Amino acid sequence: MSADSGTSEQEVVVQETSATEPETSEQLVEAEPTTVEQPAEPQLPPQVQQAVRSAESYLEFSAFSKEGLIQQLSSPAGEGYPKDVAIQAVDTLDVDWNEQAAESAQNYLEYSAFSCTGLIQQLSSSAGEQFTEEQATYGAHQTDACA
Repeated sequence: MSADSGTSEQEVVVQETSATEPETSEQLVEAEPTTVEQPAEPQLPPQVQQAVRSAESYLEFSAFSKEGLIQQLSSPAGEGYPKDVAIQAVDTLDVDWNEQAAESAQNYLEYSAFSCTGLIQQLSSSAGEQFTEEQATYGAHQTDACA
């Protein structure tokens, strides 16, 4: 009977080892992809990272065109970043500028009346919001001014 007990113990040990080894291999395979992936932002110079955070804050507060946001970040009256830093920061953002134009158009109409043409001009003017003509047209057409 003791011979049978020895055989049973060996089988149990083999089963435990088999069950443990695949889990370890799977854990190693799963751990590799998470350590390889790096977020894009830490690769940016520290000043650009700061400008990115500033840009994101501005976009949470209000609608901006790409040029308007660069100007806000680089203006002495704004954040005062060097223009090349502001450009690099804005270029790293994933922003739908058409949607920004639509939001800006709607904001204008909350405070004043505009014709469709007047709203497009305001949105695309260098003295206004500085959206491209295409973005301004898209934005204005998302409002009642161009209905």
